[in-house]
Amino acid sequence: MELPAVNLKAIILVHWLLTVWGCMNYMFPASYAWGNFSVLAVGIWAIVQRDSLDAIMMFLTGLLLTVLTDIIHISVFYPTNNSLTDVKRFSVGMAIFSLLLKPVSCYLVYQMYRERGGEYTFNIGVSRAGRDRSTYEPIDQQDAPRQWPDSSKTTAQQPY
Repeated sequence: MELPAVNLKAIILVHWLLTVWGCMNYMFPASYAWGNFSVLAVGIWAIVQRDSLDAIMMFLTGLLLTVLTDIIHISVFYPTNNSLTDVKRFSVGMAIFSLLLKPVSCYLVYQMYRERGGEYTFNIGVSRAGRDRSTYEPIDQQDAPRQWPDSSKTTAQQPY
């Protein structure tokens, strides 16, 4: 199943709007707004520098982190049932909708990361043997070219 190409600007615009609506009622602390808006600022950096792998990877990492922080914010600061007004209900609903939309956005941003030439590799600094056989030379071949010229066949030495 192939998903349609979604513009990074559309993803940022939708999450910006949902974050603004989620912050409408001052129910969540300032860390909710700061976290989401700073990740969206990194997303704007990813728009401006289209060829930067660092920008899109930092935006993807920020989106993944805000999934965790949004779960914590919504679960800790969810109002009690008797103090839930319509505006609070709308604000929490938009924050929950933004949270539910973030895994889809992460997948789409990851596809953009792959399109820009990124490749997810987990590297802890230990080199390993690769499967690249382009430099492989079999030792049982007789016609293999010599690495050094034969000194017996040269008649005159070249001065340096």
